[in-house]
Amino acid sequence: MSRLVFAFMWFMRLLPLGISSRIGAGVGAMLFWLIPERRKVTRINLEKCFPRQSAAEREALARAHFRAFTRAFIEQGILWWSTKEKIRELVALEGLENLEGHARTIVFAPHFVGFEATLARLALDFPVSMMYSRQKDPLFEARLYKGRTRFGGVMLPRQAGIKSGIEIIESGTLYYYLPDLDFGPNRSVFVPFFGVPAATVTGLAYIARTTGAAVVPCVTRMLPGGGYVARLYPAWSDFPSNDEVRDARRMMAFIEERVLEMPEQYFWLHKRFKTRPEGEARFY
Repeated sequence: MSRLVFAFMWFMRLLPLGISSRIGAGVGAMLFWLIPERRKVTRINLEKCFPRQSAAEREALARAHFRAFTRAFIEQGILWWSTKEKIRELVALEGLENLEGHARTIVFAPHFVGFEATLARLALDFPVSMMYSRQKDPLFEARLYKGRTRFGGVMLPRQAGIKSGIEIIESGTLYYYLPDLDFGPNRSVFVPFFGVPAATVTGLAYIARTTGAAVVPCVTRMLPGGGYVARLYPAWSDFPSNDEVRDARRMMAFIEERVLEMPEQYFWLHKRFKTRPEGEARFY
């Protein structure tokens, strides 16, 4: 099955971007009904985060998310097999000046659907590293690893621990860091995400404090007609503080603001509220 998916992605990259994006969205519309478990997770997440929306509004948002997520997934074929020139055309960078003047930099990239596109685009011009989670499918993991490192990037499994990330940051490599998923209770604190307590890792503040690295937020927006725009924000001042809960909440507040700008593009398929405070019932 993986090989068939890869073949489809390889073929799709040959089409004009406007056509491939429409096909990707169409496939996503079908997957909304073909993957009931993730459809359920998405619905629960949206209900928890947007309780004031009507059921019809949340359902429309869930469908839009599946279309955006699937389109971004399929367009990884461009990142994996197309030329550097094609990737430069695919992803526009804004705010590059915010990467200047820092001896060490953490690019804080929340899980919006286009984050892979920005990772590939940055790797064309900078030495980039990131941590990744092991995949259940070894063929997909191998393909993902090869795709992310094709321009010299460094991939570190989460099992390698924070120490490996710290070492590579201190070498001057951009550290592309996505700390906004539920990774369990270890090294996590509960802070509100749209008013719902969410287990949030404290790694961003810890690594920034340990290395003295600047934290430059980066958010990727998928464009309706094809392509992406990655916006690099000014480095955070007064971060980290001496309060890990405050730092984690600052991170989540930033993500909330960006989610409200493009709610269909955040990672609602993920079980963001899987870890619950003691005594609280599970959501999923």
